[in-house]
Amino acid sequence: MKTILVPIDFSDYSEHALEVAAKIAKRHGASLVALHMMGLSQAVLTKDDSQEVFEAMYYMKLADKRFEEFLDRDYLKGLEIQTTVQNYKLFHEIDSVAQEFNADLIVMGSHGSSGLREVFVGSNTEKVVRTSEIPVLVVKNRMGDEPMNKVVFANNFDEENVNSFLKAKKLFDDLRVEMQMVYVNTPGDGFRSTQEMEEKVSKFFLKAELDGTYTMNDVNYYNAYSIEEGIFTYSNKVNADLIAIPTHGRKGLAHFFSGSISEDLVNHSDLPVITFKM
Repeated sequence: MKTILVPIDFSDYSEHALEVAAKIAKRHGASLVALHMMGLSQAVLTKDDSQEVFEAMYYMKLADKRFEEFLDRDYLKGLEIQTTVQNYKLFHEIDSVAQEFNADLIVMGSHGSSGLREVFVGSNTEKVVRTSEIPVLVVKNRMGDEPMNKVVFANNFDEENVNSFLKAKKLFDDLRVEMQMVYVNTPGDGFRSTQEMEEKVSKFFLKAELDGTYTMNDVNYYNAYSIEEGIFTYSNKVNADLIAIPTHGRKGLAHFFSGSISEDLVNHSDLPVITFKM
């Protein structure tokens, strides 16, 4: 973990994300890149009219000044921080910035007031999640001072999830975070017997070529009426600090949840959610 990218819109939610990113950076010796996207029209930036050029310069200087004030936080002291103000208007372009700075992680704030559907479907956060090649950590609320030590990785153990699982394993190994895997077994998602689940998990780990690092006995099998209910209940049961899930990228998170994303997970949980592209 060397570089963490934090998109900043100067809201309380982006400050929550900034504080979480700072805690991770301090714990693992990483630097931060704070990004602000202005979203100015191209006409303002390219026309020769002196008034429009002045307007563009004004907004650039205003963003720089707001950055200076926004980053004046005690929890940032001692950290290496780069700032970048860019005129991106489309949030999927954040992935390009992440690659430009060789970021290992994106940390974003989100209000999440209407639950997981509003956080990830049709929102700016969702656009980043769908297009980012690196993990995206979505923070809803200010977290406590304790470090993140335990993550629940929710997986249906389809073979297409192997890549996202390996990404998650590497990141959590680097962060020294304990990863607990959960397979939520539901009536609506093809209820399976214990033997069927274990066989599926065994094939998954075989494809992942883990050489015995994990076995089916390392997976927690949890029965619930819905995927989201199972993830929420299990995560609270084990006192997890974080929930991790794979995403199909442009197909969205709904496909992982068999076409149905409940609002309950984020509405009723203060836990941050991290996504890994398949």
